Amino acid sequence: MPPHDRYAGDVLAARRRPVAVEEVPASPGLVVEEVTTGWCGAVLRVEKAGGMHVVVLEDRRLRTRTFPLGPDFLLEGRPVTLVRPRTPAATAPARTASGSVAVVGARARVARASRILVEGKHDAELVERVWGHDLRVEGVVVEALDGVDDLALALRDLRPGPGRRIGVLVDHLVAGSKEWRESEAVSRSPALREHVLVVGHPYVDVWQAVRPQRVGLEAWPVVPRGRPWKEGVLAHLGWPHATAADVGRGWGRILGSVRSWTDLEPELLGRVEQLIDFVTGDGTDG
Repeated sequence: MPPHDRYAGDVLAARRRPVAVEEVPASPGLVVEEVTTGWCGAVLRVEKAGGMHVVVLEDRRLRTRTFPLGPDFLLEGRPVTLVRPRTPAATAPARTASGSVAVVGARARVARASRILVEGKHDAELVERVWGHDLRVEGVVVEALDGVDDLALALRDLRPGPGRRIGVLVDHLVAGSKEWRESEAVSRSPALREHVLVVGHPYVDVWQAVRPQRVGLEAWPVVPRGRPWKEGVLAHLGWPHATAADVGRGWGRILGSVRSWTDLEPELLGRVEQLIDFVTGDGTDG
């Protein structure tokens, strides 16, 4: 028998093991980078073309490109393999966008007298997108104000009292702000404090409560004082921003990127959950 040659073969073979790459469903709104071209965009859809499945990505300038599903993608800087979105297992409990267990087959409850007020249309749409199922099950109506300046008038019309609790969500609730002063006025009123709860998040606009990574940013931009905040954000993204319609479409894209509570900042999540608990916790059935 010939002597053993310890240098025969590939001495590095034992160290060369394939690196497992995570498979990620190509769900709409997922932001990825295609490594061979550097193209970065959000998933619009997965479709079949030429006998194979491809993913359509849209970048921040609304341009689209199509790539084969598979490897060669980066998600938050790490290599991943994009696969077709999975259908949830039938045995898994269905979850709502807020993370709660979905009440399957439930009819919307008759609206309570208690309700939640938010500062504007965009706030109402974001709350509906994430908590809509929960609110319908509980019979809670969300109404949009034109701004915190209308709060006193709205409370006078709604006449909060026993069985009619009012929760209020305001933007930019920081010490010294106009919203802070309105909140303090409600808290100091003996007639209101028991039946009205005003909470808020620290952001200038509810757009900031969406994680910036959902639109391909590391952080929301700092908009110079004196420039409308929304228009400044859209300009930074390279999206149309000259008209009110442009702003509406821009918000539609941001809202469309929100899939569940995991796409929102905790400063908003906790406050909305707090308001839902408040308006449903008065021991009445509406």
